[in-house]
Amino acid sequence: MYRFFAQLGSGIGASSGPLRNSRVWACRCGQSLFFRNSQCLACSALLGYEPQQGRLSSLMPGPMADTWLLDVDPGAGLFRRCANLATAAACNWLLPADTGQVLCVACSLNRTIADMSLPENPERWRKVEIAKRRLVAQLVSLGLQVVPRSIDEEAGLAFDFVSIDPQGNPPTTGHANGLITLDIKEADDAHREEVRVQMREPYRTLLGHFRHEVGHYYWGRLIANGRWLEPYRQVFGDERASYAQALEHHYQSGPRPDWQQTCVSAYATMHPWEDWAETWAHYLHMMDAVDTAQGFGMSAREMDLDYQPFPLSALYDPAHPGAAAFLSFVNAWIELAAMLNELSRSMGQPDFYPFVLPPAVIAKLHFIHLVIQEQGGKADEVIQAQ
Repeated sequence: MYRFFAQLGSGIGASSGPLRNSRVWACRCGQSLFFRNSQCLACSALLGYEPQQGRLSSLMPGPMADTWLLDVDPGAGLFRRCANLATAAACNWLLPADTGQVLCVACSLNRTIADMSLPENPERWRKVEIAKRRLVAQLVSLGLQVVPRSIDEEAGLAFDFVSIDPQGNPPTTGHANGLITLDIKEADDAHREEVRVQMREPYRTLLGHFRHEVGHYYWGRLIANGRWLEPYRQVFGDERASYAQALEHHYQSGPRPDWQQTCVSAYATMHPWEDWAETWAHYLHMMDAVDTAQGFGMSAREMDLDYQPFPLSALYDPAHPGAAAFLSFVNAWIELAAMLNELSRSMGQPDFYPFVLPPAVIAKLHFIHLVIQEQGGKADEVIQAQ
């Protein structure tokens, strides 16, 4: 079982080498760089994030105008900076120079953005794009296909960031046939907190919203009409049950009394589709948080919590060759979350992770991991590197 403690050096140079999928990189001047950065604060070098390799690098001018080479790997090819760098989105991503495109893979997913002439919307859009880039970076790192709907109308993914219509009606948020719609007002912290309280949710963020809704998208891509459909029904339930009736029952009667024994959240009890999407979102939360901890040098050694680890029998497929590694990851997450909850409490903040994971949810998380591994081929690599 993993045991976490912070083993941080005096900066990126303190490491013996680059960590897999590290969340802190080094500029050519030695300054530490982070995922959102587009320019080094120490030497003013221009920076770019290359999503396929998952790395942020300082840039050198290429042989043609507006082309760039990576300082960390000049042989990786020529790149262009995303055209949305100059907008309120402030995108720091790169794209290959020879594609003829002007938007990176994350920005090319946008179908609609809200009216930027309204004074509050540029800042809202900036926050939305920060969350979406984090989502897309993780999907790519897991090997999942991220195809814009503009390229594949039937199977592609797209985002609408919209606000109230001319008649004053708020947008309907959610996922439908590859289109994820978000009320851009969700980027306002006060509004989002008000909705969270009204909905009796313990947690509500832009990134969490995206992870949930993209779970619906990948259900259609990975589960529907495929070999995983019947196993899915055995684990999550039969999605052919009326969604409209389930929705009405959930908001009239609330979740079933024993929901904490089977589901990751109260909302997950509403319908098997929502159970999948909620569990999918938590899988991405866990993977990203543990990966980030490792990327910053948090090592599994000395901290000993009074915690009973999950056994192999809690997994969906205990006999799977990667089962032990996944179980270690889950147990590592439980201890990391406990530590981070205490850190949040020490600052007078709500719990970092206000959820309890029962064995039934561990099985569901393992099921999702196996589906993603089969599709993308990289999920086990992420787990093993942790």
